Amino acid sequence: MNLHNELDGITVIALEQAVAAPYCSMLLADAGARVIKIERPEGDFARGYDAGANGQSSIFAWLNRGKESICLDINNKSDKELLVRMIKESDIFLHNLAPGVLNRKGFSWNDVKDLNSKIINCSISGYGSSEQYGNKKAYDFLIQGEVGLCSVTGTERQPSRVGISITDISSGLTAFSAILRGLIQMSRTGKAINIEVSMFDVIADWMNMPLLAYRYGAGAPKRMALSHSFIAPYGVFETLDKKKILISIQNDREWISFCCNVLNSKELAQDQRMINNVERNKNRVYLETKISKVFRMF
Repeated sequence: MNLHNELDGITVIALEQAVAAPYCSMLLADAGARVIKIERPEGDFARGYDAGANGQSSIFAWLNRGKESICLDINNKSDKELLVRMIKESDIFLHNLAPGVLNRKGFSWNDVKDLNSKIINCSISGYGSSEQYGNKKAYDFLIQGEVGLCSVTGTERQPSRVGISITDISSGLTAFSAILRGLIQMSRTGKAINIEVSMFDVIADWMNMPLLAYRYGAGAPKRMALSHSFIAPYGVFETLDKKKILISIQNDREWISFCCNVLNSKELAQDQRMINNVERNKNRVYLETKISKVFRMF
């Protein structure tokens, strides 16, 4: 059975902008929820990111498919009252405005649960709600740098950001997952739930592999461009006519098959220097020389 409209009957009020929260609410809409996107009078600034979709922002069109939209100015009394009524009738209140804005406007967690005792309130922020960092604005690129993602991305000479808004998207996906968990818990307890997603925390958790390599391995992993810091063979190999082929061998079974069927070398498959990934990585230079020699014959 295919998944289809499993969130039918769920109403989401999304006071959102940019990427992180809109990505989350897009997934909720894809799952059948009714998503009402609230924009400020001048509109979500993501509308101005590009003009690739017949003059409109292609990123905005992607992130906001399947939603309804309304323009509200919560500084305006009647608009604020409308938002209050919407929250009372909704199941999920999702938001990622600048730090502290909603608290100052009377929509803190305590305010929201007083309005609706069975609501899931989900905030996406840069650094959480701590006193030290709760009012600090965040952008995808800055967090990529702060958590060290750029230090393991790029070439040996030059660090790089990941080519998509990975901090925003991973945070939106984490919020989506947490909201689904919240709906399950709500069905059991019937009580309002508050969810806080910190973009910094999300991508910092994704950095556990290089952290563990630093702590328990041979130090911080180096930037390897299209190669891998501890898997081999993994990377780009050039053929005789200068075409580039990507290879990623993930286990010993694949390695044996690659040797026998591509390199035509059972001897290399049985070479003790190549017997497992740990040994292949230790002997990476020899390994890549052998592969390159074969590929340059094609």
